Amino acid sequence: MTTGTVRRTPRLRGAKETSTAVLRAAGSSTGELAGALSTALPALVLLVLLLLTAVLSLVGIGLPAVRPALGVLHALARRERRRLARRGHDIIAPDPPPRHARAGLVHPTTRREMRWLIQHASAGLLLALTGIALPILAVRDTAFPLYWRFAPKDTTAASIGIGTAHTWLDAIAVSLLGIGWIALILGATPVLARLQAKPALRLLAADPDTDDLSARILELTASRAAALDAHAAELRRIERALHDGSQNRLISVTVLLGAARRRLAREPDHAAEVVDLLERAHSAAEQALAELRGVSRSILPPVLEAQGLAGALTGLAADCAVPCRTDVDVPTRCAVSAEATAYFVVAEALTNIAKHSGAQRAAVSVRGDGAHLRLTITDDGRGGADEGGGSGLTGIRRRVEAHDGTLSLASPAGGPTTLEVVLPCGQ
Repeated sequence: MTTGTVRRTPRLRGAKETSTAVLRAAGSSTGELAGALSTALPALVLLVLLLLTAVLSLVGIGLPAVRPALGVLHALARRERRRLARRGHDIIAPDPPPRHARAGLVHPTTRREMRWLIQHASAGLLLALTGIALPILAVRDTAFPLYWRFAPKDTTAASIGIGTAHTWLDAIAVSLLGIGWIALILGATPVLARLQAKPALRLLAADPDTDDLSARILELTASRAAALDAHAAELRRIERALHDGSQNRLISVTVLLGAARRRLAREPDHAAEVVDLLERAHSAAEQALAELRGVSRSILPPVLEAQGLAGALTGLAADCAVPCRTDVDVPTRCAVSAEATAYFVVAEALTNIAKHSGAQRAAVSVRGDGAHLRLTITDDGRGGADEGGGSGLTGIRRRVEAHDGTLSLASPAGGPTTLEVVLPCGQ
């Protein structure tokens, strides 16, 4: 009985974590879709006003309204950037367009914001309304057996406008439809939220095809901050490793050697006890030495210098608790910092997989083209990885961004999880 309970506990814990991740993702996505209504409805009104202004401008009446209308467009775009920033989508704003009406109309930022306005006022509004309607439909149909007896006779039972409930069996059938709505919310709302935010992420950010100096300055500022954070975190990690591990071992060595010296001075005939103390001190010294070696290797693993990135990652995969396959194709050596960052990313990702994912298999793929290193780490675990969940993903992102790299994570509930990292190879 005890063995069966022990075996089931990790599985139950994994199911609980998966359910929590699914519920959290659905709740956050529903809130994001509902929040989009605060800009989607004004976008629809503004689109109608802009069309009316364009028509009136053909006869000269609407020309005075062009500049105020463009000002409202830019303000609404800024509001959408702030809304998405609160949801974790950082958008680097482009250079503001000129205030003059004619120059502002032809400015690339205005054209991109107009394209966003059209998409947000149509598809974005529809997705926002869907995000609000789904929970209402779910509550209405799931709770139908509680109030169907009080509804007017021959009233349509289901929220989709079909059926009439005459018996408890009919009412329960409607509640099953409500459970279907709940399943749709859990599975579809994250996808709908990504679709709703996609036009803003693409069109309201600085145009990557133009030489936007201010955007580059912001990127470099963020990269420098990430580098400082990563450096500070690394120093804290090394300090903790030395303080909690090696320092305590060396203190115990000192205490044991002192005890052995005092015992030998007081009782020269008790050599066996002195030898035991010396053996314990020797063992503690060996452990301290091993921990110091581990700390030094974590700073810059010597295996990178000796065997290169392919050999180092093969060693990491061999030590991983989850069976891991590696596929490394890097024709030329990269900068030491780039290889060390790649090693850190793979080591931390494999540690997360072993601790949190419940995966049976993992894979690491690395490709180099002379300019960039592209890392892909996948596993077949339960998914639901979250950067805010304390799983080390925030540290990985900071270290990657400190080297001007990019990180993307795809981890739907139920898996699989794919972590993709692109690093400049450096000189």
